[in-house]
Amino acid sequence: MKYDVVVIGSGPGGYVAAIRCAQLGMKTAIVEKYSTFGGTCLNVGCIPSKAMLDSSEHYHNAAHSFKTHGIELKDLKINLAQLVARKNDVVKQNTDGITYLMKKNKIDTYEGLGSFKNKNTIVVKGKTETTLEANHVIIATGSKPSSLPFITIDKKRIITSTEALNLTEVPKHLVLIGGGVIGLELGSVYARLGAKVTVVEFMDSIIPTMDKTLGKELQKSLKKIGFEFLLSHKVKEVTSKGKEVNIKADNAKGEEVVVTGDYCLVAVGRVAYTDGLGLENIGITTEERTRKITVNEHMETSVKGVYAIGDVVRGAMLAHKAEEEGIYVAELIAGQKPHINYNLIPGVVYTWPEVASVGKTEEQLKAEGVKYKAGNFPFLASGRARASMDTDGLVKVLADVTTDEILGVHMIGPRVADMIAEAVVAMEFRASAEDIARMSHAHPTYTEVFKEACLAATGNRALHI
Repeated sequence: MKYDVVVIGSGPGGYVAAIRCAQLGMKTAIVEKYSTFGGTCLNVGCIPSKAMLDSSEHYHNAAHSFKTHGIELKDLKINLAQLVARKNDVVKQNTDGITYLMKKNKIDTYEGLGSFKNKNTIVVKGKTETTLEANHVIIATGSKPSSLPFITIDKKRIITSTEALNLTEVPKHLVLIGGGVIGLELGSVYARLGAKVTVVEFMDSIIPTMDKTLGKELQKSLKKIGFEFLLSHKVKEVTSKGKEVNIKADNAKGEEVVVTGDYCLVAVGRVAYTDGLGLENIGITTEERTRKITVNEHMETSVKGVYAIGDVVRGAMLAHKAEEEGIYVAELIAGQKPHINYNLIPGVVYTWPEVASVGKTEEQLKAEGVKYKAGNFPFLASGRARASMDTDGLVKVLADVTTDEILGVHMIGPRVADMIAEAVVAMEFRASAEDIARMSHAHPTYTEVFKEACLAATGNRALHI
């Protein structure tokens, strides 16, 4: 079968790329090795973890704050099997939705492992073997959890994020290796359900790639629900025996620390998934450590007509970044002139409080020698946050000291995952802190905190503190 475009991988990058190609009039096919569409994000990543986070948040609120609201409960308990079943149903609804979108957009679908015979020929090995011819190919095969060379993932007691989504019991003591987004989100699920959670992190702060203020604030909040943190600790051994897992690490002084739990979640990042693609058949090599494919500024590999997007290329491993790249490549193939501003792709952590960030961190601005001013405003001073009992966190706005243009926005607090969109819009249009400060924000809302932080950045003019 001959196609204008063949997309390998049906995660957010792949399926969005396929839809946009079809919208632009190209005959399009998508190849997926698993039986469901959606990749990591829909099947074992973003969507199932958010479903479990929401369920655990309801339980935690019922156990800890309902009484204050005047709601009294008796014999509250968690049905973990039902929680997981609901998560699975949410996943199915989403993956079924992608199947519908493929049909709606007349995209041909192939189940099996797609690999290059040559740059224009893809062999799909599934229940049968199919050969596809393509003018253009988009590689969107995503990533998988990575580990440390001395750790054996047994998928029972020493687990990755995939297994953490399907535990049959709430851990008594869950040890997280890694204080990044994935570990903290899944750790939050089980901490809310009653687990003790210990984070062992090599760096000196959690969520280390984000603004340092956010890590400090999140650490304070997570301690309240049973987290403890071992920062600047280098893990050197993880062993499992029966229902016990022992983690040995050296602290900053070089002293050995041993942590014992009943489950250990290894969350030290992800690695690009390029196995079985047959890249060697067309002369494409991958980076040794990350296994990522090198692309130029147009997402094109070293082979003309073959593109790669999402987790298999440089940059943050984010579903929405993959989507933007998928749309970019589709429009580029169609002869348009799209663009992506990587500085304005937001990052979000779906703990509670939520964490969201866009633009430059304060540490980056200092390192680059950029003169800036900062405005902070706490949720504790927000009427809406007091009403909902969500007073942890703050919004920090960084603006150019001369032009007042917003350079970075860093939020931790209730619903900031949604609030960050206003900051992205503002920065896309080169808004100043003064611009946001003079916009009317509905009262009472959480978004007023962003306005107040902008007021604070423009001559310390915050009103409600």
